[in-house]
Amino acid sequence: MDANGNLGDPAPLRLTRETAREWMELREFFSEDAVKLELEGSTKDEVLKELIGLLGLDEKAEGMLFKMLKRRENLGSTGIGRGIAIPHCRSLVVSKLRVAFGRKSGGLDFKAIDEKPVNFFFLIVAPPLEVSNQYLPVLGKIAQFSKEPDVPERLFGLSEPAEFMSLLEEKGV
Repeated sequence: MDANGNLGDPAPLRLTRETAREWMELREFFSEDAVKLELEGSTKDEVLKELIGLLGLDEKAEGMLFKMLKRRENLGSTGIGRGIAIPHCRSLVVSKLRVAFGRKSGGLDFKAIDEKPVNFFFLIVAPPLEVSNQYLPVLGKIAQFSKEPDVPERLFGLSEPAEFMSLLEEKGV
């Protein structure tokens, strides 16, 4: 305490990797051009290819990424229930974390854990080594977002990609 009764300068606020992750918001990783509200595919493979196409990769990279995602799906479906799937993998075809969102109004058998059709697909692809280590936090944020009671209904009601971005912002994820 100084002569005036002040406690002095408070300790400087330090932004650790953990607090940075807490402040990270999903909308930072999405862009409207990687959101498709009417997926056309009628099979799991077709939908995966369509989602990959939203990332704007070259044909060779798309093929490699498709093989990686298929390998991941063969380990167990990424359909987490409530009409939501989060296909994800690490791959050398991307240099930074990439995400995409797609909606299939009629639903698709994706072998989800609740055995119900999947309507909403969140694709996550990250490089094998990430300095920022955002892959798992983004996966967790999407899972958290998906558990919100009104999210499936709100996702069905979207009419344009900007509304998807607004929903992410509104939910604060």
